[in-house]
Amino acid sequence: MAVARQKEAPAPTAAPHHGGGGPPRLRRLTEAQRRWLRCGIDQPGGKLPLFDAEGQQISERTVQSCIDNGWAEPWFENPIRPGWLVCKLTTAGLEVAGGPL
Repeated sequence: MAVARQKEAPAPTAAPHHGGGGPPRLRRLTEAQRRWLRCGIDQPGGKLPLFDAEGQQISERTVQSCIDNGWAEPWFENPIRPGWLVCKLTTAGLEVAGGPL
């Protein structure tokens, strides 16, 4: 019998989201985004992994949403796999991931 995992509510962040013409609103960090961003806290230069602890590629949606919110930024082109985006943690990403500032 499978046990359903209870999802945690996303934590609010300080990264404003500008959608439409209204005032900026706070974006919420998902658990997948938080896990990925936390991986860069102790890495040289804040390098973020291409794969998770189980060897699965990090979702392109997770990567792109973190870039769009200013929590991660492209770092360099991957010479082995040009389609894979190598990213690093930004100061805003470090803050929302709960790392030291």
